[in-house]
Amino acid sequence: MDGVKRVFVRSGVRYDFALYEKNDAFLRELIGHHVSGQLKVAPEHEDDRVLKLMGKPSAALYERFLQKYESINRALEKEQFIVPYFMSSHPGSDLQSAVELALFLKRTGQRPEQVQDFYPTPGTLSTCMYYTGLDPRTMEKVYVPRTYEEKAMQRALMQYFMPQHRAMARKALVKAGREDLIGFHKDALVPPEREEYGRSAPRGEKKPERKKGGASQRSSRTGARKKEQPSRGARQGRSGKR
Repeated sequence: MDGVKRVFVRSGVRYDFALYEKNDAFLRELIGHHVSGQLKVAPEHEDDRVLKLMGKPSAALYERFLQKYESINRALEKEQFIVPYFMSSHPGSDLQSAVELALFLKRTGQRPEQVQDFYPTPGTLSTCMYYTGLDPRTMEKVYVPRTYEEKAMQRALMQYFMPQHRAMARKALVKAGREDLIGFHKDALVPPEREEYGRSAPRGEKKPERKKGGASQRSSRTGARKKEQPSRGARQGRSGKR
């Protein structure tokens, strides 16, 4: 087209359809000439039970896309990233599902700056599930997170790495029975409360010592934990509106 030098695609790519192609020609063309640093895609969740209710492809397919996207960028000597869109509190998503999503984000190095909480929209299957608690296709019961507190906990788990969300994420992990993910070990999502280190104190740090009168004194933290590094194929970015 006269006067048009470049055409970039920022979002709307169906990564599942791209992977169903017989070869990588489409992805190579897209990544090589039509991505300006970031590509937005919408995996929306990681739990296959929730994805099935959403009508979305499996989580394994999204992971395959991340690997393919990274390998093609490497072959083309480009450094371009995926900005994922995830949703919290969709019908079918309970705290256990939210914890699994948080672990997936940690493992793949994805850190969404914003998350989208499910909002019922007229005329959709998801809205029908939200109001009836049933999957209209099978008439099976569907768990629906409804309280403000649980919705806040699911959002916090998706942004566990942000200091302002740690307290709520910690509360969610306790409620889900996943206290094993609270601490300073490599698999932990959030640290324990500073006032309650106890046995969870990192190596080199003493437990709180009580002063007379009930005040507590805590030794300064020693050593620095290695920062989690995002992968080439997945980098922090905006993943929807809150």
